[in-house]
Amino acid sequence: MHISVISAERSVFDGEADAVVVPAYDGLVGILPRHAPLMTLLGEGIVKISQSGGVTQLKVMGGFLQVASNVVRIVARRAGPAGS
Repeated sequence: MHISVISAERSVFDGEADAVVVPAYDGLVGILPRHAPLMTLLGEGIVKISQSGGVTQLKVMGGFLQVASNVVRIVARRAGPAGS
């Protein structure tokens, strides 16, 4: 599935992934390929993007998540490398 993470400043991640875990406003949401359509508000926390080569972690704050047609779009008020 294709994952894109963007903030107001820039694109933070754009690529293929095997799974993603996202902090929604009311808890963590896990998404695998062919997930049903979904839209939810983001909370604050770490997005974990699993790829065959490892895991990419990004810190996000606010925004929304959309899943449609095997594409995951994360539009965050703030997004960047975890630990920043």
